[in-house]
Order: sequence, then C-alpha cells, then structure tokens
Amino acid sequence: MEIVPEITRRSIVDLVHNDKREDNRAIDEYRDISVETNVISKAEGSARVKLGGTQVIVGIKPQIGSPFPDTPNLGVLMTNCEMLPMADPTFEPGPPSDDSIELARVVDRGIRESELVDLDKLCVEEGKHVWMLFIDLHIIDNCGNLFDACELAVMAALKSTKLPVANVVDDEVVLSEDETFDLPINNELALCTFVKIGDKMVIDPTLSEQQVASARLNVGVTKDGHICSMQKGGDEPLTKEDILFAVNLAVTKTKELMENL
Repeated sequence: MEIVPEITRRSIVDLVHNDKREDNRAIDEYRDISVETNVISKAEGSARVKLGGTQVIVGIKPQIGSPFPDTPNLGVLMTNCEMLPMADPTFEPGPPSDDSIELARVVDRGIRESELVDLDKLCVEEGKHVWMLFIDLHIIDNCGNLFDACELAVMAALKSTKLPVANVVDDEVVLSEDETFDLPINNELALCTFVKIGDKMVIDPTLSEQQVASARLNVGVTKDGHICSMQKGGDEPLTKEDILFAVNLAVTKTKELMENL
C-alpha cells in the first residue's frame, strides 16, 4: 500500500473527527453512482459501475460443465478478480495478489450467502451437466471502495445475463441458437464498506481514506434488510458500537444502492 504523507493523514483524521471529508461528503454519504449493463458484447451478462472515480467492469461467462459431487443438482459459481496495473500504480501484473483474492472472496461470499442465483435451475442433467457461471471482476480505475463497486456491478451483470436453452440429446448437451432464458435470480444484494478513521466509522471510503484507516468492515445486505455477510479487515479492533453503527447504516443505505439497478 502507498505510504500517505503525515500532513495528509492528519488532515483526513481531523476532517473526519469534525464529521467532514476531503470531498465535502458527510461520513454517512456515498459518492455519485452510475450503472450500465450489457457493456461487453461477447459476454452473456455484463455491467460497468462508476462509484465516484472508481470504475469496475464485470463480465459473466457461462459454460456447461460437471457439478460438484456433493451438489449434483446445483449449478456452479466461480468469481475471479483482475486488478489491472493501469488502474492503480500499486497493482502489479502476474498471479493474483492478496488484495485481489480477498476482493473476489468477499464479493463471492455475498452472492452465495444471499442465495442470489437459483442454482437449482442451472442443472441440465443431475449429476452430469450443469451451468457454470464465471464471474470476472476487472478493476479499471481505483479511487477507493472496490468492494461496493464490484458487488453492485455483479448484481447488475447477473440481472442482465441470458443463457441459451440447453437440452440433452444422446447424452450430449445441445445449446439452442435462438432460444434463451433469463438467469434465475432469487434475491438482490448490496455491499456497504466502512473504514474506521480516528473514532469514527466512515462509509464508502476514498483511496486516501482507506490508506489512513485503522480497520475496515464490509456488510452485505439483501433487499429485505437481512445481513448475509460480513468481513473485517485492517489491524485494529472494532468496538461493538462501531459494528452496530455500520450494520444499521448498511441496512438503510442498501435501499439507496439498489435504486441504481
């Protein structure tokens, strides 16, 4: 992580202490959000999300494959993240970094724990053939809070995904060239990310706010207001009051985030 000059660190901490931020937002306010779908013509589902200066693109690529032995009648989800070096000077080419792996896992956990996709309906032939969905996260510009931007982009991309009708003929899967169906969606989900700066919890942190924060908390919330996932990051502990503040605000903010879908 890039080292923040002490004068910048002190400025951010002092602002937050007075319930202010460097971009003039309140500590419980999101940056401007825009969502576009069907931005990749070769993907069965895709979305671009801009959260302030942060920009991510998500693509959904399905293929027929074999189910896991312990879930023979369920489709398969796999989430991967690529942090492009052009998005941030600290991102490096090569194998996935720890940050990339954590981002993919947090987003993936939200999808699974919310039961966002009806995996039962992705079974073509039990024990033999199911739909496998590859969810690819591409970071285009990192200005902070990749977690929320990626989760929102995944939600939008999945809602736009269409799959070809699959039939089994002579023990082989044949995909229709002109019949499609919408990906079966059970739920809706948003992720709200907080960082602790000084003694305050701040939502939707900028990159510089992330760099001076002592702790991070991701809260996944469904459209019904149920908490489906949480992830703690950073070196310092969070108090009970910090967590309750974040959870309660996340439930409220989720409704606002979903208005963009």
